[in-house]
This record gives sequence, C-alpha cells and structure tokens, in this order.
Amino acid sequence: MLTVDFDRLGLRPGDRVIDMGCGAGRHAFEMYRLGADVVAFDQDADELAGVLELFGAMKEAGEVPFGAAADIKEGTALALPFADGEFDRVVCSEVLEHIWDDVTAIKELIRVLRPGGTMAITVPRWLPEVINWRLSPDYHNAEGGHIRIYTDHELVDKVTKGGRPNDGTPGDAMVFTGKDHAHGLHAPYWWIKSAVGLENNDNPLVKAYHQVLVWDIMKTPRYSAVTRLAEKALNPFIGKSMVLYFRKPE
Repeated sequence: MLTVDFDRLGLRPGDRVIDMGCGAGRHAFEMYRLGADVVAFDQDADELAGVLELFGAMKEAGEVPFGAAADIKEGTALALPFADGEFDRVVCSEVLEHIWDDVTAIKELIRVLRPGGTMAITVPRWLPEVINWRLSPDYHNAEGGHIRIYTDHELVDKVTKGGRPNDGTPGDAMVFTGKDHAHGLHAPYWWIKSAVGLENNDNPLVKAYHQVLVWDIMKTPRYSAVTRLAEKALNPFIGKSMVLYFRKPE
C-alpha cells in the first residue's frame, strides 16, 4: 500500500534514495524494485532487520533489476548520518507527525538532498485526523503517537523555508511542486476504530471493514477495480494521507 507516487517524485533507475522513517519498508521495497539505490533509514532496529531480510529475499528471487542496491541504516531523524547532497530523492512518509522537533528533521531532509533533487513528504491529512482525535484521545495519546496535526499551508511553509520558521536562521529553501491525497478508503476505518475503541478489534463493523481493506490489498488489480475506483473518488475529500512534493533548486 503505497502513499507516494514515484512517477511524480521523478524516481529513475540508479537514483540514490533515502526512505527516512521507513518502518516496515513498503516504500523502500518498491523503490528497490524500480532499480534505485535505496537506504532504508529508521530508529527501530527490529524493523530494519526485517527490511534487510526482505531486501535479500527480493534480490535472491530476481525481483530487482541489475545494478539496484539496498541497505539499512539506524539513527535519528534529527541528525542524519549522511553527507550534504548525498541523495537524488528523499521520501519521508508518515513520520513528521511523530517528531517534536520537526523543524530540525526537515532541515536534515533538505540537507542530504542534492540540488535539483526531489522530495516527497506525507503526513495525516487535517480533516480525517481531527475527527480521529475528537473521537478518541487514545488515538494520539499513545506512546510514540501523533503529536500534531498539519495543515497543508503549515507544512508547505516549513519546508519551502528550509525547515525554519520566520526566524532568519540559515536554511536551503525548497520549491513546492504539488499536492495529492491518498488512502480515502482508510479514513472511515480509523473513524470506526476511534469510535468503538482502538483495541476493540472484535467489533463486527471493524472486522467487516478490515476484511474489505485486506481484500483490496491482496486481490489482483482486475478484482480490486471497484475499490480502486472508490478510493480514487474519495481521495480528494477524505484521503487519510496528504502527500506533498518538493524540488531543491539547482
């Protein structure tokens, strides 16, 4: 289940890419499959171990083109252990809403992106997220949970000003190139869970909706055409994720 559109990001075979806060690796795997030189970066060593194992399995199964490379790196988003301008593309999906010092994290993302490179940042969309917060305090009060809700204007402003508020500190400005929304089918699922209790997975409505989402993910495109069309129609209105694209000036 991908959130970032790699065509819109401009990803090409051979590009060096970082998936910052990769989690279980969904975007890293797809970029590797498309021929990129991928670094899956996260602070969770257990998650990274699983990602590395699947990287190896993909290569062994012949699922990646010749010349593609993939590795993992553990660390913090506030001090990325990479050189300035090391990456052609940067992906940061569903991460910034967890970080208190998001300004420093954004500065780091911009720093490691080469001039002319592109970046995709995704965060929960304002309206679906507000509904979740109001339905259930547990949704965002859990350890490691969401600590803020971004508007598109706030996040675009932070990134285009180089990760800095209007304080005059140095930073590389970024160019905002577009916005999209994704996972329209998933917003109602989380509203239901927030309403009945996040741990109440035995609720009949939760179970039924979850089966629909699993079916949509697991079925071939031929059989999931109806849900794909439904999600495409819902994304502009209640897409759970907001996807922002940027370019670093030459």
